[in-house]
Amino acid sequence: MLTSITDGIMCCLTGKATSAVGPLDSVESRDGFSFVEVKPGRVLRVKHALPARPREEAVPEDPMPERGTVHCKRKITVYRNGQLVIENLGDALRAEILQCPNGAVEPTGTVELELSDAAGQAPVPTPTREVVAPGRHRKRKPKKVVSIDCQKRITSCKGTQGDVVLFFIHGVGGSLHIWKEQLDFFTKLGYEVVAPDLAGHGSSSAPQVAAAYTFYALAEDMRAVFKRYAKKRNILIGHSYGVSFCTFLAHEYPDLVHKVIMINGGGPTALEPSLCSIFNMPTCVLHCLSPCLAWSFLKAGFARQGAKEKQLLKEGNAFNVSSFVLRAMMSGQYWPEGDEVYHAELTVPVLLVHGMHDKFVPVEEDQRMAEILLIAFLKVIDEGSHMVMLECPETVNTLLHEFLLWEPETPAQEGKGGEKK
Repeated sequence: MLTSITDGIMCCLTGKATSAVGPLDSVESRDGFSFVEVKPGRVLRVKHALPARPREEAVPEDPMPERGTVHCKRKITVYRNGQLVIENLGDALRAEILQCPNGAVEPTGTVELELSDAAGQAPVPTPTREVVAPGRHRKRKPKKVVSIDCQKRITSCKGTQGDVVLFFIHGVGGSLHIWKEQLDFFTKLGYEVVAPDLAGHGSSSAPQVAAAYTFYALAEDMRAVFKRYAKKRNILIGHSYGVSFCTFLAHEYPDLVHKVIMINGGGPTALEPSLCSIFNMPTCVLHCLSPCLAWSFLKAGFARQGAKEKQLLKEGNAFNVSSFVLRAMMSGQYWPEGDEVYHAELTVPVLLVHGMHDKFVPVEEDQRMAEILLIAFLKVIDEGSHMVMLECPETVNTLLHEFLLWEPETPAQEGKGGEKK
């Protein structure tokens, strides 16, 4: 999803692997972490917090079963000249339904975009939006047409509800420790949270085989973790490269993924190995790069480089990965399915969070993502950069929590006398 040369240090991309095997046994450690064997010999460390809750009373039948229900209907047409036309035909995107206290991007009518000319590169020309009158387009034979017509019920997710699970997925070079502030915050509110270390990161096993770090191999790991802990309503929160796995899971399990939060994830671009990537250097050069990774995060991942930021990088061993893992992940960045059409097919509500000072991901990429998605909210945090959840934890936590509690208004929820509740 991320397209600049420098994003190779931070964010990133990967490629194809062997068939998936479901999760096997797990071992609980004394410090509250689990070690889950997702494939024979492939073990991931997972933070799983399940707050103690009183026995829940029987939930009464909802007197308003249509509450929070939206009609997701859109037609996605790809023409041979590279033009992408998205027609929103349902009522899911009406202004009275898309209401979020943190601001929203509301694509309405017909959206015309130019497809990216290559995976991993910014689209040319700059994408524009316009509402097109019926009959404006001359008859053309489309290359591909995708139709979506479904009902989605989007409800408020509270920490006291036992059918809600929050999944946190980090990006390249990180670990589950980058979510410390969010894990603590939501656990105290009663939410069940799950946060894995990607293979080769944190305390997960680090196979010395490049194929272990392709996008497909890592995605199958996340599938295994998701299937192990998922409940009725699951919220996926991803940062940087972790956003790609959230998108993958939301596409694979549309009935189980309730909401998605993408933090500095970039545009809806198919992943492809970058020929000019910094990680295509000789191994001897890459070994010199690895010890400097934390310094690279400090210089480009944070808007400020003070004592607080330096301490954040030291805590939890969050950015300590080997040069082999970095090189394998970057050279295996291959996910051609994850293009604009793939993202346009998603019907799950998505909150996009962007740190304004991010030097890895331009804000234009998240704006393009908002253009493509059916139900998207874009929030820019002026004080943050790429590691915004570490820099501005209170702001991010509040923003995420408000989105979890948000549900769309339907005509049945409008207050008496024509006023909304």
